[in-house]
Amino acid sequence: MMGAAFLALAACASEADTDVLERNKEVARNFYEDLWFSENTDKYAEYVADTYIVHDVGPRKGVEEVAVEQKNIADLFHSLGDMTGKIDYQIAEGDKVATRWFISLDPNEEVAAMGFPPVDGVAIINVFRFNDEGKIVEVWNHRHDVELPQPPGAGGE
Repeated sequence: MMGAAFLALAACASEADTDVLERNKEVARNFYEDLWFSENTDKYAEYVADTYIVHDVGPRKGVEEVAVEQKNIADLFHSLGDMTGKIDYQIAEGDKVATRWFISLDPNEEVAAMGFPPVDGVAIINVFRFNDEGKIVEVWNHRHDVELPQPPGAGGE
């Protein structure tokens, strides 16, 4: 009898873990759909905790930021031109979701005049850590920067 109860309890725990993983993957997908693949950036608070920690290039390493910063960053990119993207795949384990996605940007006339070429399907991998409520509390950014356009004069030109 004890063995059957243990197996039932383990099955329930496994289902709960799977439900959390799927919830977190859906939150991550919706985050990209709203903030990066369309301009529904006002929805940022549905996905990001009031504050989160970011690990990025430059001075944004281990920095705590307020949630609205995700909206501000996406709005900045959208202001450069027509930005779209698509998710390639997601991997979830524990409280983390890794998403590989591609960004494309057709720069507007002003941005193109400054020498910024179109971006077509550059790979980005983000890892999000989620809290128990399903909000993003930590972000690691990994971009395939060799494929990203460099400002005029950068990269030894």
